Amino acid sequence: MAPLVRRMLIIAAVDGLILQPVAQRNHAPSGSSIKIDYKSNTISPLLRERKDEDPRPSTLEAHGIVGLLTVASSSYLVSITRREQVAQIRGKPIYVIIDVALIPLSSKADAETAITQTSNSLKQRTKAKNGEDNGDVSSDEEDGASTVLEEDDGHDKSPATPQTESEQTLAVPDVKHKRRTSVAEDVINRKGQYGRFAERWFSKKGWSADGRRKLGMSSEEDLTKKQERQAVEPSSLSLQPTKEDTIADTDSPSSSKTQDGSRAAEAVQQNLTASADGVTESLTPKIVRTTKMFFSSKSFFFSYDYDISQSLARQDVRSTVPLYKKFEPSFFWNHHLILPFIEAGQQSYVLPLLQGFVGQRAFTVGASAGTSEAKIVDAAEKPEEVLDAQSEDKNSDMTSSASDGSSDQKGYLLTLISRRSTGRAGLRYLRRGVDDKGNVANSVETEQILSSSSWDPDQKTYSFIQIRGSIPLFFSQTPYSFKPIPVLFSSPETNRAAFKQHFAKVIARYGAVEVASLVDKHGTEARIGEEYEKQASVFNDNGGVNNTKIGFEWFDFHSVCRGMKFENVSILMDALGPFLSANGWAVQQGEKLVHTQSGVLRTNCMDCLDRTNVVQSATARSVLEQQLADQSIKIDLQNDPTTSWFNTLWADNGDAISRQYAGTAALKGDFTRTRKRNALGALTDFSLTLNRYYNNIFGDYFTQACIDYYLGNATTAVFREFETDMMSQDYALDINRIRQNAIDTCVKIVLEDPGEDLVGGWTLSCPHESNTLRTMPFEECVLLLTDVALYFCRFDWSTEKVGSFERVELDRVRGICYGTYITFTLAPAHMDEKNNVGFVIRYKPQGEALVRTNTRSMQNEKAPDGEKSSKKATKDEMRILAFKALPPKSSAAQSQGQEEKPMIEKDLVQHICEEIQRVALVAEKRDAVTAENTGEEGEGQKSGLLEEKDILSLAEAKKSTGYLEHLGYSLKKLVWT
Repeated sequence: MAPLVRRMLIIAAVDGLILQPVAQRNHAPSGSSIKIDYKSNTISPLLRERKDEDPRPSTLEAHGIVGLLTVASSSYLVSITRREQVAQIRGKPIYVIIDVALIPLSSKADAETAITQTSNSLKQRTKAKNGEDNGDVSSDEEDGASTVLEEDDGHDKSPATPQTESEQTLAVPDVKHKRRTSVAEDVINRKGQYGRFAERWFSKKGWSADGRRKLGMSSEEDLTKKQERQAVEPSSLSLQPTKEDTIADTDSPSSSKTQDGSRAAEAVQQNLTASADGVTESLTPKIVRTTKMFFSSKSFFFSYDYDISQSLARQDVRSTVPLYKKFEPSFFWNHHLILPFIEAGQQSYVLPLLQGFVGQRAFTVGASAGTSEAKIVDAAEKPEEVLDAQSEDKNSDMTSSASDGSSDQKGYLLTLISRRSTGRAGLRYLRRGVDDKGNVANSVETEQILSSSSWDPDQKTYSFIQIRGSIPLFFSQTPYSFKPIPVLFSSPETNRAAFKQHFAKVIARYGAVEVASLVDKHGTEARIGEEYEKQASVFNDNGGVNNTKIGFEWFDFHSVCRGMKFENVSILMDALGPFLSANGWAVQQGEKLVHTQSGVLRTNCMDCLDRTNVVQSATARSVLEQQLADQSIKIDLQNDPTTSWFNTLWADNGDAISRQYAGTAALKGDFTRTRKRNALGALTDFSLTLNRYYNNIFGDYFTQACIDYYLGNATTAVFREFETDMMSQDYALDINRIRQNAIDTCVKIVLEDPGEDLVGGWTLSCPHESNTLRTMPFEECVLLLTDVALYFCRFDWSTEKVGSFERVELDRVRGICYGTYITFTLAPAHMDEKNNVGFVIRYKPQGEALVRTNTRSMQNEKAPDGEKSSKKATKDEMRILAFKALPPKSSAAQSQGQEEKPMIEKDLVQHICEEIQRVALVAEKRDAVTAENTGEEGEGQKSGLLEEKDILSLAEAKKSTGYLEHLGYSLKKLVWT
């Protein structure tokens, strides 16, 4: 396996960022220096090195690269600046990311500013850690971090490290930073910290210049100078900023007067203009902050030497391919961000990241002379103590220090690795159930490894795997309810197909499957639990997958464990015992795999968090007891008070997964840690529930949009969509397939005459009420065109059924107009006259309006929008049907082989209107004789139906958008972003 760069210096050069590996002591660097170009972000090796200069101030030491974050025309290098060693497997360190830095790739000046600020922050943190200058470090910076074990990997931390450069001489000035002591100056210059809340949202100037400077972006002064140069240089790039993109004036770096400053101005100028993908400059700072917080959340793990994505049984220690090629794709969280380095062939910089949890405990088992009982005589929970226990000297010390008369003692390590899948990744309530590809939300593989403390190859090493994941059905829950009701959607056939796809993947990877469903058998969860059990029965009745069926055990956790009697989980353990004994666990001795695990336990509740963690820890405890018994060690992990280390390890695992999915620690954590449940634990759970509720409403939508973008599931247009309605879509669902299914369903239901030929069908947006232009909320509907009539269908997307439909015969159509159709004036996307287009059909109804409503019963209402069916339309009454074009594409990233891009909104609307006119003209000619006898010759000329004009212009929309709508949108933007 090619060695990875473990430490590097990041240097702001004139023409790009330089990444230079730092060599280990007495060893050559593990990789070559590379350069990332400012303009094109091209990654290439340096052509020449320079070894006669000392490191310059504008350098930053990093421990690895997360990847490149590109938002519109802005790009940032995401690097690992702080790490913590949390475990060691076979002598290979495992780290968690503590902090990352985002360095802008716009110019040397911007990159140098970001590097200097990050370096100063790291130095300040180091001083605080050493007890120096504590007054300058806020208490929340450590955030309860556990002991940081900064392993130097044998590197020489001497500053005298050789530097490199490109063909062009690198000239990095020595910039001295002086701390200002004036209180007034400090408040003014750091107002982005003192008053970010008020400044960002109530200032007409938007993001402050000081805030832009802290993110490494240039000031308005740079932009002004750039525009002046453009005025006299016709060949230079000309970009026009929008009116909303005015930036507050501030002091610019001295280097902005150089060529680098002009590059920075050009880059920022591009940022100020909305990109083709729709990223607005106002969201760029939040994207950067969210990225930093996301990858600094202590939930991403990596190793330079060990493949943490593969279980013990799947490890290929003899392989020489790069680590990222062996890394399991479904657990490779930064694959999309690191892809530029892969495509550039810089394999030594490709460090794959795993989201989940890695923890380790050391314990020593001793047996008293003359007895068969064993007990824990020593244990280590802190990471540094666990690492020390893995050395033979430390293990020897632990054994010799025992004072209880033990005659036989043995040291063990228990390692826990949880791997979150990138399939259907996201946050609670925004990613539920299954997607079209069989991926489920909150899918986690957890491996528990039992080994000797020294990883002695002659002794057995045990690996036990279990998984968790959302119920593999299409369902959703609203984030606005304190106890949301699960709502099933899609047809039984669609659910059945996704259900089968999911378990086909699970069986292919793990073998036999036993399902432990912990949802309630009564109340709001009962319906989805019953459907889950029903689909499992149908799956087995149809032969499963290659004659492999699944076991299903429905354990009503809340009912059986009512009264906080979580020890009743033992009832479920008794039921699962035969499966666990039959499928076992993997056993390795030396390099030989003695035994493999032939099946997996799949546990779920509604969130796959709290109840699931209790059951999984109970299962792991039972398995650990059996594995120790295999080595003739009998121990009671349930009742032995010295086994708290096992409980805390699993509680830490549950908290980590819960924070990544729900934003808080796991509920029922007191029982997982102490095996006891009390009122204080219940009160703590209530507090966590309130915290989750807040996160669900106010923070998750934007974070979900960022996660989709990090993983490559969405383009930057996802941020434009978010700014439009403060929400994000579910990109794992094929919206085009869903809409086509809706059209097909409407065709089957509403077309009565077999001789009626379908011309076309479209999904559009329409007002909530018919015969109006602007009644909120707008909803998606289906419009069908046949050779004789139009069918306007309101569709129930959750059940995939037709809610109601109205039939309008073509000879009743009196006019069609299409053009600008603006319904909101809240966000820039709402006021785009090119994309907000629609059409209106004017028609004269028959004596009785043909509107049929599905009442889900034997009766069928036949009335126009709630009116009694006996009401007749007046002779001269004219009604309208209004439709607005949906965006031609979502922000979901398109994969290779997908269909061509659909027509833009204006072209689609014009196409639909022309089709209606064409078919109406054909129908008129075919029924010419009948038309002459109606006495409406003038109104029957279909060739003049079509007219292009505004339906709702921007000026009209501004008048109709009320103050409360503006206030509501502003409050949502204020709180949600």
